[in-house]
Amino acid sequence: MSVQDVNTALDAGRSVLPAETPLGMPEQSFVDGRLQVARQRTAPRMIALRRFYIFGGTAAMTVAATAMMWKVLAVNGITVLEGCLLVLFVALFAWIALSFAGALAGFLTAVFDRGYKLGIDPDEPLPQVHTRTALLMPTYNEDPRRLLAGLQAIYESVASTGQLEQFDFYVLSDTRREDIGAAEEEAFAELCAAVGGHERLFYRRRGSNSGRKAGNIADWVRRFGAGYPQMLILDADSLMTGDTIVRLVAGMEHNPDVGLIQTLPAVIGGRTLFARMQQFGGRVYGPVIGRGVAWWHGAESNYWGHNAVIRTEAFAENAGLPPLPGRQPFGGHVLSHDFVEAALMRRGGWATHMVPYLKGSYEEGPPTLTDMLVRDRRWCQGNLQHAKVVGSRGLHWVSRMHMMIGIGHYFTAPMWAMLMLIGIAIPLFQGGIDFSEVLHLSPGVYWRQQDETQVIRMFAITMAVLLLPKVLGYFAMLLDPAERRGCGGGIRAFVSMLLETVLAALMAPVVMYVQSRGVAEVLAGKDSGWDAQQRDDGGISWPALIKGYGGLSVFGLFMGVLAYAVSPSLAAWMAPVVVGMVLAIPVVALTSDRRAGQLLHRLRLMEIPEETSPPTILVRAAELRRAAAERAGH
Repeated sequence: MSVQDVNTALDAGRSVLPAETPLGMPEQSFVDGRLQVARQRTAPRMIALRRFYIFGGTAAMTVAATAMMWKVLAVNGITVLEGCLLVLFVALFAWIALSFAGALAGFLTAVFDRGYKLGIDPDEPLPQVHTRTALLMPTYNEDPRRLLAGLQAIYESVASTGQLEQFDFYVLSDTRREDIGAAEEEAFAELCAAVGGHERLFYRRRGSNSGRKAGNIADWVRRFGAGYPQMLILDADSLMTGDTIVRLVAGMEHNPDVGLIQTLPAVIGGRTLFARMQQFGGRVYGPVIGRGVAWWHGAESNYWGHNAVIRTEAFAENAGLPPLPGRQPFGGHVLSHDFVEAALMRRGGWATHMVPYLKGSYEEGPPTLTDMLVRDRRWCQGNLQHAKVVGSRGLHWVSRMHMMIGIGHYFTAPMWAMLMLIGIAIPLFQGGIDFSEVLHLSPGVYWRQQDETQVIRMFAITMAVLLLPKVLGYFAMLLDPAERRGCGGGIRAFVSMLLETVLAALMAPVVMYVQSRGVAEVLAGKDSGWDAQQRDDGGISWPALIKGYGGLSVFGLFMGVLAYAVSPSLAAWMAPVVVGMVLAIPVVALTSDRRAGQLLHRLRLMEIPEETSPPTILVRAAELRRAAAERAGH
């Protein structure tokens, strides 16, 4: 198709597509089904022992901590409130113990074992691929010039491998706004002309966006899937190097029973303080956590919806999602479809793997806490929907665990809140409140009376289990000279870790409140909707900050004053949570500020290797996006 033909098609509002190669994609059943392969060929050796360590170790740590807490509470007998606190403590300690066990496995893997699998070795020469792959970039009301600038950088990186002839690129638009749709068509035509990719670049905009992103991908599979053994799913902010893409496809070609290979995308592009926190945490703590989960997931890995290569046949045969029964928010389209798609592919006999060691896979994080919480609200609904899927027949038990962990993540916020409130309520109501001794009223006094040594030991163990995954990530970074230099050196990285931990602690009460509210809204039947994500760092206005966090700040101030009126000791006990609530507006404002992020960048704090020595694809994407912004400004 010539440039003129492309432009004519776009001017007419038509899609630019190759001849269709249809592939059947039937809807699956959550009621009927059978696990086709109990153990995959590509499962790591001693995978059962690995999983015994993870869950057995978590159980052992939890039992030991429970015994210690029982000794603390049983000094004067167990009351109803103390029993409730013990139940919450067991569940929450098990949660952090599971994270710790995985992080420890990830640390040992990173230090002593490269963990390479599926024949994907980044140190080997680039393999030659022999089959065709479609790179799919779904979009929904995104900035089209920014989006296609990123796609152009990926296209050029793939071309630099010398294997471009094996790849086609599709922009799959679900955009509803006509002005953005028209801009998409114009930007697509410019991209085709810029790279001469008229035979490899395609665009279509759906007339109906039923099924949202899952429906968008399914529509492509049913129309074009038979022409491509693999498809690589990108997000609107994804960047992947040609080297990484070729290695993923080669891994799929060499393992015909593998249905999905997921990378661990590195968060990049942080300019606000909050975004820099996310990218630093993802880069320093993320690899240890990612290697840990990959170590025990084995051939039953999860899927995060993007930056992954998928065998088209496996997806078409198994990942057609029916709507969930009932009304929204629990019924209707599956929002967190990626978890379910991976579970159904595994049920159908296909292995699913993660390769966290393979670099060259990137994504952008939300620029502010507010943007993260908006996205998190949708994820909350999607994960809670899995309550209707987790019991489906034939799923592998690890697939069920992925869904249960996702559900549990959102219930930890209200559980932490209840644990805190019960921990305060127990000493206040133990034997009644003596207001003549009001100035001495403090939970700290009560807990010291129980068994001061045990209380201090219990607190220290809990904090260690909670924070050690970060420390292990820091040590793993130190042991890699290139990573250490890229993160600003050992001292700067340590300061960055402390700063990130303090800021995260200040924001924790806000996150706890918003996530708890999100769970309550979903349980009450409120749907999250579907909005485009915020990609830039435009900041948040003070009116928006006051509207979003003013109520929480006032509530925190009220609780602090009330606690002080009852007892200064009680106010001191509640201070960590109260301070986070009271300072919600200034903390969110500070972390949303690009100037604060720039200051840290100048000090080389919260630095990542992609900033000190940026890969070619990131440099090129930044150039193209600047040029696109300048053209739009004119």
